[in-house]
Amino acid sequence: QVQLVESGGGLVKPGNSLRLSCAGSGLNYYAIGWFSQAPGKEREGIGCISSSGDYKDYKDSVKGRFTISRDNAKNTVALVIDSLKPEDTAVYYCAASSQFYSPNDCDYEEYEYPYWGQGTQVTVSS
Repeated sequence: QVQLVESGGGLVKPGNSLRLSCAGSGLNYYAIGWFSQAPGKEREGIGCISSSGDYKDYKDSVKGRFTISRDNAKNTVALVIDSLKPEDTAVYYCAASSQFYSPNDCDYEEYEYPYWGQGTQVTVSS
């Protein structure tokens, strides 16, 4: 079982960038999904990266601004958000899954991910 710890959240101004990290022992064996929960809304998937790092997928609305990467040697996965908007304000979660058959596959459906971090708050405000 992998334990995930997110970090990097905080209060940021619109237009800035932010890098969130997800760390965990043995993370390199897992596909990682990123999810967000805005105030008063359901949690939703943002994107994912396969365990190999060779495949990534993003929700259409975040393509071009959100970038997921991983460093398997350091057991970390990053989510970089560029050109932050107030509507990006949310708690961001990373989640891990070993359920994908291929190391080059992932998706961002919650049910695929049994292991979750505690979340990190991102607030975008001037």
